[in-house]
Amino acid sequence: MENMLDYQLLRFLFAGGIAAAANFGSRFIFSLWFNFEAAIILAYLVGMLVAFLLMRGYVFNACGKSIVPQITKFIIVNLMAVSQTLAISVALARWGLPVIGINTDKDALAHLVGVLVPVGTSYVGHRMATFR
Repeated sequence: MENMLDYQLLRFLFAGGIAAAANFGSRFIFSLWFNFEAAIILAYLVGMLVAFLLMRGYVFNACGKSIVPQITKFIIVNLMAVSQTLAISVALARWGLPVIGINTDKDALAHLVGVLVPVGTSYVGHRMATFR
């Protein structure tokens, strides 16, 4: 059982990495038309869609179960995660990084850290609630 959970965690990290890349990369595109905060939220939605599809089919093998409760729980878990991502990204970009003298690419670095922070809470939330 423990070995199975190790592989599930590895699949989660791999799938989450793909979703995080979609999130992170799309933020640069959204930033062409939207302010930093809006671009983060829109990019997060792209990442959520990619994550849901990969988590449901590849990580938790939950395709045979009803999709509506999964979507609902997935959104709830991700609302908590996007709150973490937004708060950390904005705090770092506006205050944290400039205070330590980082001003070049501060939005990209702040967003990258913000995307990485909720990995642990998301895994637990999806494993315990979303795809049960």
